[in-house]
Amino acid sequence: MTDRSVSGASTLALATLAIHGGRAHAAPGDAVVQPLVQSVNHVQPVGTADGVLYTRYANTPNAQIVQRRIAMLEGAESSLVLASGMGATSCTMLSLLRPGDHLVTSNWIYGGTRKLFDHELPAMGVTVTSVDPTESRGWRRAITKQTRVIFLESPVNPTTRVLDMRPLTALAKESGIALVVDATFASPINFRPLEHGADVVIHSATKYLNGHHDILAGVVSGTESMVDEVRQKMMVWGQAPDPFALWLLERGLKTLDVRVRRQNQSAMRVAEWAQSHPAIARVHYPGLESHPDHALARETLDGFGGMLALELAAGGDATPQVLERLRLITHAPSLGGVDSLVSEPRYTSHAHMTPEARAAIGIPDGFLRFSIGLEDPDDLIADLAQALE
Repeated sequence: MTDRSVSGASTLALATLAIHGGRAHAAPGDAVVQPLVQSVNHVQPVGTADGVLYTRYANTPNAQIVQRRIAMLEGAESSLVLASGMGATSCTMLSLLRPGDHLVTSNWIYGGTRKLFDHELPAMGVTVTSVDPTESRGWRRAITKQTRVIFLESPVNPTTRVLDMRPLTALAKESGIALVVDATFASPINFRPLEHGADVVIHSATKYLNGHHDILAGVVSGTESMVDEVRQKMMVWGQAPDPFALWLLERGLKTLDVRVRRQNQSAMRVAEWAQSHPAIARVHYPGLESHPDHALARETLDGFGGMLALELAAGGDATPQVLERLRLITHAPSLGGVDSLVSEPRYTSHAHMTPEARAAIGIPDGFLRFSIGLEDPDDLIADLAQALE
């Protein structure tokens, strides 16, 4: 397991950091649980602008502790929690790009991010080029003198593809371009992109970091100067989370390590069972040897994750019956929580794309994305088995 330095004095593992990272040493009488400070503003010092605490500035007590903790988990100088994952991506792009700049992005990205890149950024004067992420020469051909950012997602939503960052890291450093990675599917327990040469890492904290399907939040991590630029955009665009969401996120982080490791194990069990089922045409899970990126996943990930996808042999016409028969696995969007969920990307994250365009990036009709939770894997398998009959 990768360790992290705390205050330069000791080395703690990720599981320990997830519970104690960012906390001051407790004194007698202190609360064991971080208190919720449900206040938007705080008393300001007289005669100075320094020391102003305000929720929209993301510097109030609940914000400070959770941001320090996430930075430690990521191995980053600084982290910033925003109101949503899309808020994190949007404010990061606003801080890195100006009119006339150019963004190069993987073609395999979350549907909301695709909308941002295809519609909103061009309206602001930013040009965007999408490339097949498996073609290393395609990345290099797409780079221009105006390119400022390379963006990718790994593991990819919803296909679970794992991308090789090594050529992109070299290309970004060589060209002086910021490499931004969305690692929501992995969480810092399974993958820490900064260790692989990324400049910025983004998470939808709604997912694994919180883990209980009860908050909306996003996180940006990187150098202190970079994160401060994102903070300025967040303050102007109103993307700060409220204190209660921050408190719930800090609470959720305490079980991040044990949750993700259990989800890794359970998803592997489900994937191994599914690959021999006659009603399933294909299983997408990096832990299987049949996965196209299995060798790369073994090399770069600390766990194969709790996300998997199944393609039904009967195609899209069979999905309603399967979804309606499920009893334990809930048909709902989002992912990364203690409850197992299933979603159909053609009606959620990739609903804006044509069937042909979805199929071209590996999402044919009949494709179901599963987020494996903390239920007993045997019960999940039994639920799937009866739904597929």
